[in-house]
Amino acid sequence: MSWLDDIHWDAQGLVPVIAQEQSTGDILMFAWMNREALAKTAETGRAVYYSRSRGKLWAKGEESGHVQTVHEIRMDCDNDVLLLKITQLGHDPGIACHTGRHSCFFQKYENGGWITVEPVLKDPASIYK
Repeated sequence: MSWLDDIHWDAQGLVPVIAQEQSTGDILMFAWMNREALAKTAETGRAVYYSRSRGKLWAKGEESGHVQTVHEIRMDCDNDVLLLKITQLGHDPGIACHTGRHSCFFQKYENGGWITVEPVLKDPASIYK
């Protein structure tokens, strides 16, 4: 898998990944991948990330059912950031954030503070066991 060697992995063997909804262009989340996660993502067509807090692979939606179908994997010009063009499944509209929101980027800076600009679509207590 020489294509994995083209990526500039950080000192921990990780690369930052942005998940973008293919249909809307919305940026849904940011996560990390190691070589194994990226290889599994490419092989299965479903997003698999590396959880730094858990120290293991994390298949998006393994607990919540909110999986991501991957349509494209792109790499930036410096070969050190990946972009996944995805369809967020499991809820309509799609929920990518563990807070029950469509996007993890639901806070907006305005007038010296952060305000919440996206609603909770589903109570996280009902998503995670």
